[in-house]
Amino acid sequence: MSERSKAVLSSVAVALVLAFSSGGAARADTYWECASFARVFSGIQIFGDAWTWWNKAAGAYSRGATPQAGSVLVFKPNGAMSLGHVAVVSQVLTDRVIQVTHANWSIIAGNRGKVEKDVTVVDVSPKGDWSQVKVWYDPVRDLGSTVYPTYGFIYQKAQGAAKSAAQQVAVAAAQAALSASQSPSGATGEVMAVAAESTDRIAALIQSFTDR
Repeated sequence: MSERSKAVLSSVAVALVLAFSSGGAARADTYWECASFARVFSGIQIFGDAWTWWNKAAGAYSRGATPQAGSVLVFKPNGAMSLGHVAVVSQVLTDRVIQVTHANWSIIAGNRGKVEKDVTVVDVSPKGDWSQVKVWYDPVRDLGSTVYPTYGFIYQKAQGAAKSAAQQVAVAAAQAALSASQSPSGATGEVMAVAAESTDRIAALIQSFTDR
């Protein structure tokens, strides 16, 4: 890697650490668009408005309807969300429930552009194909009421293929910094505790959609 590339990557890493460090003013002032955050955090190098990622991934990345950790869920334009949305899958909990880490979704402390870590997304599609979802919305401390249509998941570059050095450094920096920070929406444990208490309600919600 050239010295210039190393310098650029070091700058990226420092910026990410500052943006995600808990209690730091830089993090409070950082405004993240969902697409730019997803690109850094997942290493999937697609540019443009969130909804365009699905078609742009064709031929470069695998796509599908099954969530995988590290994949990017692409939302279709919907109502006021005219540019769509992208969210990185943190982990798969069940075939109908995942956690995502994403930016610029909830209004937090009166502002948008914040990163939320490990928040719940539920598949409410009739066929169980993740074409319709409900997403945790921090102001109500629960799943939001809106059903969002999605295209599906974009997977990280072909399994077993090495990422570029730039991707490796950027992703490692983002993931390490975010892991060391506290979610702006509150402690992850608190979020998961609420989600756990809502298991029956979520199951009923899924059932109501699959019975249609």
